[in-house]
Amino acid sequence: MTTTAHDIAATLSSPGAADALNRIATALESLVPKPPVPPDFEAADAFVWQNEGARLQPVPHVSRVEIGLLRGIDRVRDILTDNTERFANGFSANNVLLWGARGMGKSSLVKAAHAAVNAAHAGEPGFLPLKLVEIHREDIDSLPGLMSLTRGTPHRFLVFCDDLSFDFDDTSYKSLKAVLDGGIEGRPANVLFYATSNRRHLMPREMVDNERSTGINPGEAVEEKVSLSDRFGLWLGFHKCSQDDYLAMVFGYATHFGLELDRAVLEAEALEWAATRASRSGRTAWQFIQDLAGRLGKLAR
Repeated sequence: MTTTAHDIAATLSSPGAADALNRIATALESLVPKPPVPPDFEAADAFVWQNEGARLQPVPHVSRVEIGLLRGIDRVRDILTDNTERFANGFSANNVLLWGARGMGKSSLVKAAHAAVNAAHAGEPGFLPLKLVEIHREDIDSLPGLMSLTRGTPHRFLVFCDDLSFDFDDTSYKSLKAVLDGGIEGRPANVLFYATSNRRHLMPREMVDNERSTGINPGEAVEEKVSLSDRFGLWLGFHKCSQDDYLAMVFGYATHFGLELDRAVLEAEALEWAATRASRSGRTAWQFIQDLAGRLGKLAR
């Protein structure tokens, strides 16, 4: 049976055909990728990059410690704050790698420096608050997408990755290398990258040693990965703190939060707390203060 143009026209003009065509059109439209919604950078001064959906999630209240409470890291504190200050004012500044001992305030310092610089310029005519954008380690390969949202805007951004490191078979470090200074477009002038890591070269020491000893061209194999850390103009090292530095942190927190306890008792309890964890660090001091505040019926925040 031959279908004529008249038959097709009759079918399309039937009551059910119009509904079917509308459903097909709607289904096809849903398959077309929608352009990303431009971020509202006025919504907050801090954001978290959401790779799924390519969007920036505002963070109204950042979990951070005041910069004056960070003890035992005075030199790196001043260097990082100065670098952040220059960037916020539109001058040249370096990407920063904060590396070293666990719990010594690397990520706390990044967040505190961001807040301190913004507070220092609050209310100044024409000053746009510096934006802090956290990107998770597993989303590093989506950095180009984040850069496309920040490029060309009037705001300046600190893109921050906490606990950054790469395993043997991980190739996402290449995305970071390209963004820092190796790509055609390069890093946008209004973006600076801060990262914290327990590893100076962002990869396990045994991985570096293994490639030196077993690679066909061991020097080239190591340089390919180790060169990533060279993209950071500033390396700020954090080392395990002394007992005096640890106690200075404890006393500083106790004074700030109004935790009244005999100084000798406070010292003895703080040292016992550190001994049970075989660790003296800023994190250990903070955890002790949380326990002490709870026992005294107070809130240390």
